[in-house]
Amino acid sequence: MTDTLDFAPLRRIGWPWPGAPEAPAWQAAFAAHPQARPARVVEQHRSGYVVADAPESARKAESLPEWQRPRFPSHERAAVGDWVLMEGARIVALLPRRTSIKRGAAGEHYHQQVIAANIDTVFIVCGLDADFNPRRIERYLMLAGSGGAAPVVVLTKADRTEYGADALAVLEDLSAQDIPLLAINGKDPASVAALAPWLGPGCTAVLVGSSGAGKSTLTNTLLGEDRMKTGEVRGSDSRGRHTTTHRALLPLPGGACLIDTPGMRELKPTGEEALAEAGFADIEALTAQCRFRDCSHQHEPGCAVRTAIERGEIEEARLANYLKLRDEVAVAAARLAQRQAEQADERRSAGRGRRPPGKGGRG
Repeated sequence: MTDTLDFAPLRRIGWPWPGAPEAPAWQAAFAAHPQARPARVVEQHRSGYVVADAPESARKAESLPEWQRPRFPSHERAAVGDWVLMEGARIVALLPRRTSIKRGAAGEHYHQQVIAANIDTVFIVCGLDADFNPRRIERYLMLAGSGGAAPVVVLTKADRTEYGADALAVLEDLSAQDIPLLAINGKDPASVAALAPWLGPGCTAVLVGSSGAGKSTLTNTLLGEDRMKTGEVRGSDSRGRHTTTHRALLPLPGGACLIDTPGMRELKPTGEEALAEAGFADIEALTAQCRFRDCSHQHEPGCAVRTAIERGEIEEARLANYLKLRDEVAVAAARLAQRQAEQADERRSAGRGRRPPGKGGRG
């Protein structure tokens, strides 16, 4: 069926080029639904989805019935950026993801929430005002790095402060690990042009950051029109109202796709994260040099991390955040393992409950 598709409109909304790594798995899905056509999820609402198979061709879509079940894993439902197969107005299959950015969802029971799927770049947006928080940036880096997309830290509102260079210096440990750092004026197209290397034709990027960080302003500048609603931030803490109320994928004039997201208050790990991806590769390397394997990096002799702090090579605040995130990831990983064990038990119980054909009853 793929031989009869016109890929040109699909590529304008991020369709993978021929030879993409996921192609074999995708071809299996196509074979199972030979009459279906691919589309990309461009909006996700509580009431359903909006999909598109070309720029400016959005339409509502009915989700798979099993996605409506209360206990169905939320991360196995379609998210913005996902590719699905459509038969008429109905989604009949979710195609395998290439990359994603996820977080642990709030609540007593373990489950994951996909923020965006099939993305190439995660723009971590932080304002150069009271919103500036290196520890929150590290938390976003942790979530972004675990999903396979490349992170870029974008510091907005550079026109409102004289301390942009100082902020970049504060984050020099990230720069030393080849994590791109940019300070821009989100309202100035010439300044925003610094993002161009990550927004080539067919590329998909997602904007993440707190409310009031300037994501919607940046989106409008990249679109070349004021399509996204923006609002003033509070003077006390530079936090904004939730002017973006849902995730949306938007084709950009240059051929890339941009996913704008609402500000997120909770950034819980899923348990699948690697702290080296969160800008802690240097600390992770040092922990391997400590004298004791179970070193807490507090007062033990022979602690390579404490030695680096005493030399001024690592900040105490970075270490404290590293230890905090490490513990959170460990707790989340334990909950994930427990959930996987419960699911395995449920599958075994369901299997024992089935009777082989022709046995155990009248025939």
